[in-house]
Amino acid sequence: MTVFICSLFLPKTIQFRLPGTPPQRSEAKRRKSRPTPLSTLPTTAPPPSLFSERADLTPPDSPVDDDPSMNPFSPEDGPRISFPRATGSPSDAGVPSWGPRAFQIPSGANSPSRTEIFERNRALDKARDLGRRGIFQPLSMIRSDSSDRVFSVAPWKVVDADQGNGGLRNAAEAAARDGMLRGYTWVGTLGMPTDALEGTQQKQDIESRLAAEHDMLAVFCSDKDFDGHYSHFCKQILWPVFHYQIPDNPKSKAFEDHSWKYYVNVNQSFADKIVGSWKRGDVIWIHDYHLLLVPSMVRQKLPEAKIGFFLHVAFPSSEVFRCLAVRKELLEGMLGANLIGFQIHEYSRHFLQTCSRLLTVEATPDGLQLEDRFVDVVNLAIGIDTVNLNKHRREQDVMRWLGILQERYEGKKLIVARDKLDHVRGVRQKLLSYELFLNQNPEWREKTVLIQVALSSSEKTDLDATLSDIVTRVNSSWATLAYQPVVYLKQDIDYAQYLALLTIADALMITTQREGMNLTSHEYIFCQDGQVYPPQRHGSLILSEFTGTSSLFKKKELSVNPWDYRQCANAIKQALEMGEEEKKARWESLYEAVTSHSGSRWIAGFLSRLDRAYDEQHKRDQTSVPRMSIPAIASSYEQSSQRLFILDYEGTLVKWGPVNQIIPVSPQRTLDVLNDLLLDERNVVYVMSGRRPEELDRVFRRVPNLGLIAENGCFIKDHGSERWVELTDNSRTEDWKQSVKPIMTYFLERTPGTEIEERRCSLLFHYDGAEDYETASRQASDCASHVNDACESQRVHAIAMDGAIVVEPTDFNKSTAAQKVFEELSARAESAVDFLMVVGDGREDEKVFKWANKLHQAGSVERVVTVSLGDRSTEAASTSTQGVSGVLSCLRRLASA
Repeated sequence: MTVFICSLFLPKTIQFRLPGTPPQRSEAKRRKSRPTPLSTLPTTAPPPSLFSERADLTPPDSPVDDDPSMNPFSPEDGPRISFPRATGSPSDAGVPSWGPRAFQIPSGANSPSRTEIFERNRALDKARDLGRRGIFQPLSMIRSDSSDRVFSVAPWKVVDADQGNGGLRNAAEAAARDGMLRGYTWVGTLGMPTDALEGTQQKQDIESRLAAEHDMLAVFCSDKDFDGHYSHFCKQILWPVFHYQIPDNPKSKAFEDHSWKYYVNVNQSFADKIVGSWKRGDVIWIHDYHLLLVPSMVRQKLPEAKIGFFLHVAFPSSEVFRCLAVRKELLEGMLGANLIGFQIHEYSRHFLQTCSRLLTVEATPDGLQLEDRFVDVVNLAIGIDTVNLNKHRREQDVMRWLGILQERYEGKKLIVARDKLDHVRGVRQKLLSYELFLNQNPEWREKTVLIQVALSSSEKTDLDATLSDIVTRVNSSWATLAYQPVVYLKQDIDYAQYLALLTIADALMITTQREGMNLTSHEYIFCQDGQVYPPQRHGSLILSEFTGTSSLFKKKELSVNPWDYRQCANAIKQALEMGEEEKKARWESLYEAVTSHSGSRWIAGFLSRLDRAYDEQHKRDQTSVPRMSIPAIASSYEQSSQRLFILDYEGTLVKWGPVNQIIPVSPQRTLDVLNDLLLDERNVVYVMSGRRPEELDRVFRRVPNLGLIAENGCFIKDHGSERWVELTDNSRTEDWKQSVKPIMTYFLERTPGTEIEERRCSLLFHYDGAEDYETASRQASDCASHVNDACESQRVHAIAMDGAIVVEPTDFNKSTAAQKVFEELSARAESAVDFLMVVGDGREDEKVFKWANKLHQAGSVERVVTVSLGDRSTEAASTSTQGVSGVLSCLRRLASA
């Protein structure tokens, strides 16, 4: 068995050397390039950067381009044909932090493509010139016959890719090391333009080496497709929406005609690569918002495949997600998986509500009931690889930087932060809160330093200038020759410096406005244990309540609202003044949460859940459930002495009729079969329906001793009795009806042709007769969503039916009524029930099938027969393809036995 781990970027990429470019520096030479020791610098000079010879702590008056020291394609290195290093923490890996942009956003359908422009120019000369100047040149920009020939013979090697999901990569390596993941293959792109490789031997050689030596399947798509997919649709449409930032015009024609098409193309490339390599028994695990369509695309070609999907970023509420023009396509793409995973419960709940509202599917706490199958939904938080982290933090470089930091900031309290320069990360809010803290607490001036590492972003916005202004204002207000309140580094630092900062910090401050799972906080807590740099510091964690991590830490962190500057400033003060005992108690709780949510456990937990979900769904699939065998049922019937039949009415004993109309009589054949069954005193028969009690009385008035279950389990009429028993509390029913009626009325007034039907303990919103059925269907979905959101505490829910939405109590259904019938019959009967037959065709009958099967598994009933009609996945042990006629034929055979 092979586990295919599918993410946008592979952990490896290819590095080329073009003719005429200077050789690269050796790694040893790179390591010799060290920052100047702080102790040797003149004390009269402005405080230099702790982390680079060329970076200046004092921010410029106006925003500037990225520091040239961050350019991984400097002249001494030559033009590497790969993406720059993604410097974000593993939690930021969904959107890498780019240096020089490898792609440019497409200008539009009517503009010439980059390929068309550069095909007319000096392709190879241009590439060499840019290489000498240290400027990266995508392969798609040097298309020509000569360039193709150059790349067909240019030397290349496989190197580690720095872009991509670092948290996923670390988790996979940890799980493999711990024996929890065996035989896995990565599927993804190389993270580099590849048009110039098309049709060359180099491409085949690259594919072969990656597959043979690294267990990686490279997905090749055109540069134009990848550019539109990643740079436009993912970065400008999906990423903002998933982080609650609605695009200016997501329904524009350019959006629909261009970037969406590229997104589909790239997803299809992934699906084709997976389908071409899949073998029976393999597991397909697809990751993140870049590949939302892949599960459904693979499912169409491989109906039997075991597919999992995990979203690493946040999932927004339905009000935000519905702003996407292609919202249904994205949801349906995800629903191709057997199991869909999210970081925390909030995101899974948002997903369930969104599907219920936009797709009109039934959402349960465990997942989504589609027409033909069930999709499990789970929340499972990713974690860090503590073993690998523990190894790296003991390296000599880390210890050296710890000494430098200790010397430079002796007697100071360090607040550390590391964020991408985009609006979602809340860097502006953090700096303003720190400024407020210094204003309110003059005693802490010259005693505390905020070190803000700002990772460059692909977006060029006014945020850079804003942050620079704030930092300049703070430093100009309180800085001295020996003190600078804010150390602002608009560049990333290497891993050793990063670990040193986390180890020595007195507080870590994260004010992101929305984030799936911030793993920097996990690494910080782990590095504070004192094992490498004693004594234990037990530093405080100031964490935004809008991160997924916040839900794991149980308020042991200092939780803040990033927009509440006063609260954030007070949190800084609390973090610095907190007593040792409280800091230790908080840290111990946080440390336990971090170590219990490791990356390898996350891998093992998800794959285990996927196996269970797949097995359960496969058992319920129509192709796996055997057909109803009348001879076998008759044999069990004849061997029993006390029998109980629980039969659905509409769709099972009679063909479907309008739900909002009373059927005056049932077909005579149905009544005759029921009467024949009841001639045997050992038989007890109940018919269950969603109709009112008076309707069922009228329908079955000529079938004496028949038990009835009305309104999907809210009323029971025992066999042989003339009295109906209401299981629900009438006063509570009236209370929730008063809440639901105004919601239904609101949508009724806006949807011509709809109507509301009130039953004893349920309400129905009928839209099958609406003038515009499509619009009415959307309105009905919105109505159900509003009811479920507003009335959840009143223990009612809205369920979609064919042409209607029914609102009924959650605590009473056909299953609870069937259980009550069984218990009362068992208490009254001289002998225990040893034959139970349940037949139905609807979603609400599935709960009764599940209950009956559990009775058999527990040994409470010796012989249990559950039969489902229709073509959906089912909990029943058998199916009937002959519909109502087949059921009546079976019952007549039993009655005559």
